[in-house]
Amino acid sequence: MIRQRGSFRFASVLLLVATLLLGACATIKDARGGPGQRLDPWESWNRKVFAFNEGLDANLLKPVATVYSKVVPQFVRRSVDNFFGNAADAWSAVNNILQGKFQPAFEDTVRFTTNSVFGFFGLLDIASEFGLDHHYEDFGQTLGRWGLGAGAYVVWPLFGPSSVRDSIALPLDRSFSPALVLNDGRAQWGITVLQVINTRANLLGASQLLDDIALDKYSFLRDAYLQRRRSLIFDGDEPPSATPPDDAEPAAPADAASAPAAAASVPATAASVPATAASAVAK
Repeated sequence: MIRQRGSFRFASVLLLVATLLLGACATIKDARGGPGQRLDPWESWNRKVFAFNEGLDANLLKPVATVYSKVVPQFVRRSVDNFFGNAADAWSAVNNILQGKFQPAFEDTVRFTTNSVFGFFGLLDIASEFGLDHHYEDFGQTLGRWGLGAGAYVVWPLFGPSSVRDSIALPLDRSFSPALVLNDGRAQWGITVLQVINTRANLLGASQLLDDIALDKYSFLRDAYLQRRRSLIFDGDEPPSATPPDDAEPAAPADAASAPAAAASVPATAASVPATAASAVAK
């Protein structure tokens, strides 16, 4: 009971902070204005938080994940991915229903039930063998489909890159975790730590690539994150913008623009690592 109250209190605080941020950026134009926007009025603060997260990763997460990847066989790490991906399919089905996308919702439901029953609670991805792919919809995307603009870009300690809209959705998105079905606090911590380390181990190669090619890693990840989130909301079919927003950056050259677009999935996935860790701290 105490843990549940603490978790609820933490989620309420996050929701309040995110709501205040939304009011603070009320003058910022809707993030649907066009691709390439850089809504970053708090860049100075965001860079400090980004540096903190990078230091935490360099000194703790990355070394542990490196050892983990060398000790744990790849098929085991893949099974861990499948387990957490199966839980994400259930939440994705709910959000697809909220967005009125019933065919993807049905597919997510079939994926979840199939893998839960025949895949040993999701350790095996049986559904993918039958051509049912992941959709991975979250409540931030649902709010975007409902017309709520992204607002300002935000970097949270531990949580990583976000936006005001995604910050509002964050408590609800984080509440749907396999660890929450357990009443044992140690087991919850264990499952959460496993997810964090396993996910970080899968990103070792991608993070090294970013270190090699990004002159300004903060800007690179920010632009990639915003572009990726916009693309996810519109399922890759973004509507044309009638007029460029006042705070939009000049469009990048065609060849250069492909770099953040190709790597956009990297920060989007990496963001889940600190976010999962933060949800464990909340409990």
